Amino acid sequence: MLSTSTGTNQGAFGVAEWALFWSIGIIWGSSFLFMAIGLEAFSPGLITWMRVGLGAAVLSMVPRARTPIAREDWPRLVALSLFWVGIPFTLFPVAQQWINSAVTGMLNGAMPIFAAAIASVMLGRLPRGAQLTGLVVGFAGVVAVSLPSMGEGDTQALGVSLVLLATLCYGFAVNIAAPIQQRYGSLPVMARMLGLASIWTAPYGVVGLLDSSFAWDSLAAVAAAGVFGTGIAFVIMGTLVGKVGSTRASFITYVIPVVALVLGVVFRNDRVTAVALGGVVLVIAGALLASRREA
Repeated sequence: MLSTSTGTNQGAFGVAEWALFWSIGIIWGSSFLFMAIGLEAFSPGLITWMRVGLGAAVLSMVPRARTPIAREDWPRLVALSLFWVGIPFTLFPVAQQWINSAVTGMLNGAMPIFAAAIASVMLGRLPRGAQLTGLVVGFAGVVAVSLPSMGEGDTQALGVSLVLLATLCYGFAVNIAAPIQQRYGSLPVMARMLGLASIWTAPYGVVGLLDSSFAWDSLAAVAAAGVFGTGIAFVIMGTLVGKVGSTRASFITYVIPVVALVLGVVFRNDRVTAVALGGVVLVIAGALLASRREA
């Protein structure tokens, strides 16, 4: 189970890879807006459970998602459900009690670095050339995008530690996802992964029911986050990981704050500073570097 594989396409990104990359960036970037609306009525634990459960339900209705998976691959599926959803989806809302969203976004931007480090151990080689440069440039961009909001709210060591642990889980998950996705395709893997994760997140969701009220707009926002931001998004991400490998696919984390920034300006009248705009340029530069042929 502690193994990964390279992507089936180690060359430069083509049209298909860019389409997957930007699709997942737009979907996950918009999830921040949906979550803000959902939190107006629902507790974080309930939102997490609803997202995961809706995503699993949608994928289970697709016939191809029922493709059998061999018994020997189920331990990897269970690990994937814990490290990609169960643990981080629970840790993030808990951590944000002590840490502001800007710092959370910046720390989450370390995912490609964790993914590259873990892949280096599993594959026995370090990222080089444009890929290594892209890691550094892209993370600098995430920091710049986050800087204007760094002073808002509290930032305590416990919150930072929980976010880093969640991000480390993501870095491990994308690596163990690659071999099983290449063997069965994204739909069967992600449908079962989300089904298992809905079990792990159920206790926190049930407790969250006691602290929640009801609003139709919050329900619609969480439904959109569950169907698109969880179900469909994980299928797209799994496909991207299988195609380009864990490290290059994880660069999508750099794009998510940029999409969230744009949507915040359009729908919530957020202000954008020159530093944040410079960060957007760096993020795009990092993604372009990552898209080049692997050294």
